[in-house]
Amino acid sequence: MDQRPNFVIFMPDQLRADALGTFGNPLVRTPHLDALAARGTRFDNAYVQHPVCSPSRASLLTGWYPHTAGHRTLTHLLKPHEPNLLRILKDAGYHLAFAGARGDTFAPGVAEESVHEYGFAAPPTSDYGRPYPDGIWSRLFYKGRLPDDDGTDFDEAAVCTAEEWLREPPARPWVLFLPLVAPHCPFQAQDPWFSQYDRDAVPDPVPPGDPAGEPRYMRAIRESYGLDRVEPEQWREVTATYYGMVSRLDHHLGRVMSAVERAGAADRTVTLFFADHGEYLGDYGLIEKFPSAMHDCITRDPLVISGPGLGLGEGQVCDGMVELVDILPTVLELAGVQAPHRHFGRSLVPLLHDSAAPHRQYAFTEGGFTVEEEPQLEQAPFPYDRKAALQHEDPALVGKAIAVRDQEWTYVWRLYEQPELYHRATDPHERTNLAGRPQHAGTEARLREAVLRWSVETADVIPYESDPRRADVALPAPGATRAQP
Repeated sequence: MDQRPNFVIFMPDQLRADALGTFGNPLVRTPHLDALAARGTRFDNAYVQHPVCSPSRASLLTGWYPHTAGHRTLTHLLKPHEPNLLRILKDAGYHLAFAGARGDTFAPGVAEESVHEYGFAAPPTSDYGRPYPDGIWSRLFYKGRLPDDDGTDFDEAAVCTAEEWLREPPARPWVLFLPLVAPHCPFQAQDPWFSQYDRDAVPDPVPPGDPAGEPRYMRAIRESYGLDRVEPEQWREVTATYYGMVSRLDHHLGRVMSAVERAGAADRTVTLFFADHGEYLGDYGLIEKFPSAMHDCITRDPLVISGPGLGLGEGQVCDGMVELVDILPTVLELAGVQAPHRHFGRSLVPLLHDSAAPHRQYAFTEGGFTVEEEPQLEQAPFPYDRKAALQHEDPALVGKAIAVRDQEWTYVWRLYEQPELYHRATDPHERTNLAGRPQHAGTEARLREAVLRWSVETADVIPYESDPRRADVALPAPGATRAQP
């Protein structure tokens, strides 16, 4: 009998690490994720490789950085000829189930090649189509309380599909891939989730820092959206609704974990919980995300890996630097599978046994574009219209950016703007830009050199397959009539 572990890959969208109880939020109740972390390892310094959904997902599934193969937009998705974690596991004999049908990761045909089954047991009946309230609320991506009879949304349909599938999982090792929408905007929830948090108890967002030190897109978004006129109680309303969505997400996680237990598979299943990126949620006077955003609230990820009964550490907290590209080699090592391609991930398995084991000195995140790429930037309808318009009107606002972090510092290199340097130990919200100050010149130079070296080392990959240098070429025999095209 094949003794390899099963995997549940539970991936929310737009989830901040600091919006979870196990990651230190004193207000938000996430008992199921707390329990998952108690059975496994919580990674406090895990970072995404891109601040936007599709590039981040493509990166973690390939182990490549977004620039390695040009997966830097919402519309350049994983192609059939490119490696991805799900396909690798399928080819290695795993049964792959994809609960739901999110079309923001795979190009046409790739899902069919990468999994055995996907979609819904019963499709959603609610499409997030309710109108936004009048006024500034639409620019806060806020819809508020949903009616009790609003139907079944995407996440509920996906979780119901996972529960149904787990009633009779395959006898051979399996992978359940569960990418959800929440707590991605619009910010909305049904009761009891909508009313779960007292608005007066919700903390105010992080205020903007020194405007002279921040990238230009931040002011442009505030002015275009009219965010300067948002009142504190409005920010708290949005945040409390987001927190309600997070607690509902935690409830969904609990249902999936219970279904794994009912299937008798809990002691041989590894669960990975992580998001593709975070959310501004009012910090710095901003909302949602931006393709060149590098702030901690956008890039720090709530990664938890748990495998009770498999000899992995339990109740561990790892504060080493981790990247989401590390997920691919971690899963493959636990599955006993060799990657068929060169990638840039480093297995976290040593950290699952000893959270203090050495891993990485730096974690990198990248985003943005060159001005020449402006025609390829997204065109978006309301309420994303102003965000898209800013990028086309002034593409330097969304210029390429690379962030590098170590245990103490964050450095951001920007193609068209001044660099940024933050000392997180004394400035955890990265509000005071120290770049250019003589007393920090050595640190800035070290991190700038790290960005250069990383960019060169990860610029591309040489495929493992070799092509013959002198391939046979079919030519007509001497004297034969050449075929006409």
